[in-house]
Amino acid sequence: MSGIDLIAGGVLLLSLAAVAWPFLFYPLILRLLPTRAEHPLAGAAPTASLLFCAYNEAAAMPEKLANLAMLKARHPDLEILAFDDGSSDDTAAQIRARGDLVTLVQGPGRSGKAHGMKQLAARARGEVLIFTDANVLLDADAIDNLLARYADPEIGGVLGSLHYIGEGESATASVGSLYWRIEERLKDEESRTGNVLGADGSIFSIRRALYPSFPDSVLDDLTVSMAVVFAGGRLVKAKDVIARERLVAGRSDEYRRKVRIAARSWHTHAHLRPQLRQMAGIDRFKYASRKIVRWFGGLFILTGAVAAGTLAMRISPALYMVGGLGIVFVLWIGLRSKSGPFAALVDIMIAYAATLQGVVKGMSGRTVTIWNPAKSR
Repeated sequence: MSGIDLIAGGVLLLSLAAVAWPFLFYPLILRLLPTRAEHPLAGAAPTASLLFCAYNEAAAMPEKLANLAMLKARHPDLEILAFDDGSSDDTAAQIRARGDLVTLVQGPGRSGKAHGMKQLAARARGEVLIFTDANVLLDADAIDNLLARYADPEIGGVLGSLHYIGEGESATASVGSLYWRIEERLKDEESRTGNVLGADGSIFSIRRALYPSFPDSVLDDLTVSMAVVFAGGRLVKAKDVIARERLVAGRSDEYRRKVRIAARSWHTHAHLRPQLRQMAGIDRFKYASRKIVRWFGGLFILTGAVAAGTLAMRISPALYMVGGLGIVFVLWIGLRSKSGPFAALVDIMIAYAATLQGVVKGMSGRTVTIWNPAKSR
């Protein structure tokens, strides 16, 4: 075996290991780590404010407002604040009509979710700020279970568990659901062993005293949740705090969403880098394993494909041609299909490509401040 073969083989193995790291090796390592116990103290539950931002969510508002009314009936002291980011439909009108339930803050136009959340947080009076999305519904006991975790004074933030609806509507939805189930299990293990490294916007909370200052260009859910870790508190996940959201079913919608999130994630990473370097070693390991390695998964796949192609060509040009044609055939079938293994494989590749594109966009200094709801949700 020549030196070129050894290099190509080594690159292929390293690429495969890097792609598998967040989903195979990292979870196995987490399971070997000891449990970090919580130490709750007796006392009254803290007061809370529930915050969400909306843009053109008129279709989701009736169900959302009904869900909020149910939560308010269970928790009369729960403060609910909403920010409308210049909707062109009747989202704001629907919220304003329920002024007995929700306090509406009207934005000046398209200013973005981070700006809106900062406006709401500045007005909120609760000791705990609960963040969610306009299209997310919370289970009846979600608030009780979330606030109960704050009985431990070391806990500065609590994430909930997101359950997706509409898994079988398309291959895109199925892949998204599978990815999120893996993500939820990783967060469970991270929480058990200390800190979860970052929240998503569907359902999470922090003590109001820990809310940080940040520019409108960053990803607010990552920035706000990481402030807990930077302050030396614990950021944990509660399995019994359940939020429900409908999956994105269209490939184009999901692609644009992943590009936007990845670009803002990298921009946020750059903003947080000085504080990330000050974290404990175990938290830096978790952050790198679940975020940085995954952000560059598309690059690892490309590198592995080049290495595999090099090996195939050196073994036999015919093998190289057959392999190339096989890949083209799988992509052709997958792109034309709405379900099945080929469609799922294509959606996985699309997700990696979108994430890599977003990271490259973020590394070039570009980010996305505003958002649009997915039409296929």
